[in-house]
Amino acid sequence: MSVTPVDLDDAADTTPPPVPSGPRSATWGLTWHGVRTVAALELRQRVRSTRWVVALVVWFLVVGALTLLITGAIGTMDEEGLQRGAIAFGAVTMLVLGLGLLVTPTLTSTAINGDRAAGTLATLQVTLLTPAEIAAGKLLAAWAAACAFLVASIPFLVLTLFLGDTPPTSLLGGLLLVALLLATVCGMGLGWSALVSRTAGSTVLTFVTVAALTVFTPMLFGLTLPVVTTTEDVRVYGVPPQEVTSSLMECEEFTQRSEVMHTERTWWLLGANPFVIVADAVPATTDTAVPPSEPLGAIREGVRDLRDGPPPVEDWCWIDDASPANSTASHNTAPVWPFGLALHVLLGAAGFVAAVRRLRVPQHHLARGTRVA
Repeated sequence: MSVTPVDLDDAADTTPPPVPSGPRSATWGLTWHGVRTVAALELRQRVRSTRWVVALVVWFLVVGALTLLITGAIGTMDEEGLQRGAIAFGAVTMLVLGLGLLVTPTLTSTAINGDRAAGTLATLQVTLLTPAEIAAGKLLAAWAAACAFLVASIPFLVLTLFLGDTPPTSLLGGLLLVALLLATVCGMGLGWSALVSRTAGSTVLTFVTVAALTVFTPMLFGLTLPVVTTTEDVRVYGVPPQEVTSSLMECEEFTQRSEVMHTERTWWLLGANPFVIVADAVPATTDTAVPPSEPLGAIREGVRDLRDGPPPVEDWCWIDDASPANSTASHNTAPVWPFGLALHVLLGAAGFVAAVRRLRVPQHHLARGTRVA
């Protein structure tokens, strides 16, 4: 039996080729094609669902019915100088924002852990799609779905413009700002869906986060008022206590020891509220000659006054309209909404970053029973 010699140089190389390195294998690699692919898959699943169509129809009917009730109630008011159009626009804008904050958390709170539980997330992870593209595609699809509800509300917002007082630019600015706030909520929900393994837990945490920004912030502001209230000497313009019973009462400036609420220390709690952000950024009327009688203007002026804190001279005079306290007080007209919007964007970005990091395929030892995808 003869043995045929084999040249090792001619033998097939069984060493696997090196994995090419490049932006496609990076965690944060982003291409529009990859993001669009994931977003199209997500949207196609939503469009095929009957619940999606039913939700849009119910949204349209609810917003329409409430808008008609609001405009009808405002139309019955006979008060002279009432800004009916501005009141209707502000009320409907707050309504759309509130309903949007209730619906949007459900769009992304199960985006990742829901696919992981169904076993479909691994299909995306084994492709050339990067974790950033998967997360961005899911975020874009959820935001597009949230904007669909917002678009369904446009006819009713336009209806309030026909009542007067509100410029069309306020409608455009309000829609853009509400859409941006809904995008940040989508980012928060996406982050919780990546951090929590159970869909019920991520949904609850997303709603708790939204509730903390909308409901808990004014509650916490009210609870902190006793903490920031101090007793100190206050300059007062009014009738001195010893002259209250006199027949010749005159208002004058004097010093009195009284309780003072330093709201300039805690106003930022209200600044983080999405309703305050929209009210401060979107003017419902261009008429600034009268005190605001519409909801957006009332919220805006109230929060800015709280940011200023106590005035240098308290006006307690009830018999004289010409008060030096009003003439010496310097009202800060700087907007509040940039602070609140920056906080929302930061929270949404943190959720997106958490989702990208959790979408990376692990390459180390895991605990027994841990599901990879």
